[in-house]
Amino acid sequence: MEARLSGELGVGGRHGSFAAYALLALDLAALGWVILESFLPEGPVVFAVDVAIGLVLAAELVMRLRSSRSARRELCRLHPGALADLLAVLAFLAAPFEPGWGFLRSLRTLRLLRSARVVVHLRRDLPLFRQNQEAFVAAADLAVFITVMTGIVHATQHDHNPQIAHWADALYFTVTALTTTGFGDITLPGTAGRLTSVVIMLAGVTLFLRLAQALFRPTKVRFRCQACGLGRHEPDAVHCKACGALLNIPDDDG
Repeated sequence: MEARLSGELGVGGRHGSFAAYALLALDLAALGWVILESFLPEGPVVFAVDVAIGLVLAAELVMRLRSSRSARRELCRLHPGALADLLAVLAFLAAPFEPGWGFLRSLRTLRLLRSARVVVHLRRDLPLFRQNQEAFVAAADLAVFITVMTGIVHATQHDHNPQIAHWADALYFTVTALTTTGFGDITLPGTAGRLTSVVIMLAGVTLFLRLAQALFRPTKVRFRCQACGLGRHEPDAVHCKACGALLNIPDDDG
């Protein structure tokens, strides 16, 4: 599987790991700039950095489309991941005209973290990730949701809501809404603001509960089959799904 996925990038082995991690680092760096940018005054330098990042992301997208047939198919079929890539590039390139929408880049981070290619490399290189993959993925989902919703709040409110001055204010509101704490010192006025708050509360709580389930009640249990060596099974499994051998998974309640 790893060889096939690395082949989609035109690389293999150690070069495949480097390419996967480089793409992830590029996404995180772009997201870091979006956060930093919210604290900086708008000006030619800030817009120049936005456009430069957009050009780098556009070049990366073009290279991936040229080297991967699956990437071209995703774009032609309007796959959500491919659309997120395209919107991220446009968001950075359009920053001088529509600042604040670079948060869409975080959608690409979620797609990379959930992609099989990066998961393969993380499982191989990081034992901690291999042992807690469900928890890491659930945490990534929650973190990206918070980042995206914070970006939406900042982009739609900072121009006319004095309570949302920068990214930190938007993050503060998002977290208080997600946890249903609702201190009330920052609010989103109007119907659109109330609906945004509802989305944050409903979707955020769902993702938070999923993370808690992954941490305290994983969907898979780790028990090595004595016959074939398969190490992950359903909690109520009696037989190994790979070879059919009888399992004797310890019951935590017993």
